[in-house]
Amino acid sequence: MTRGFTLIAVAALLALLTTTASAAGDPARGKTKVATCVACHGQDGNAVDPQYPRLAGQYADYLAQSLHEYKDGRRGNAIMKGFAATLSDQDIDDISAYFSSMPSKLSGLEGHVQGDN
Repeated sequence: MTRGFTLIAVAALLALLTTTASAAGDPARGKTKVATCVACHGQDGNAVDPQYPRLAGQYADYLAQSLHEYKDGRRGNAIMKGFAATLSDQDIDDISAYFSSMPSKLSGLEGHVQGDN
């Protein structure tokens, strides 16, 4: 009886993991959806203008949450709200997966914090 329960538990866990994986964004699809993003954030998510955040290498969950917050107004930026308003949940997942998969050019705070040599 314990073995049967273990097999059911393993099957349920595998089903859950499969569902979670398929719900995640696809970086390849995301690359095809970033045309409006690249003007400010760069094709690879490494914006060169310091007024725009670098998206490359950020956590996909963080990027997705941010886009959802722009879309529903919890984050107050009229430009981003307008862009995010046009995105579906799948678009947000795909775009977030794309930018999170890109190598970041973010540097540490060395030399930028008082007291550093």
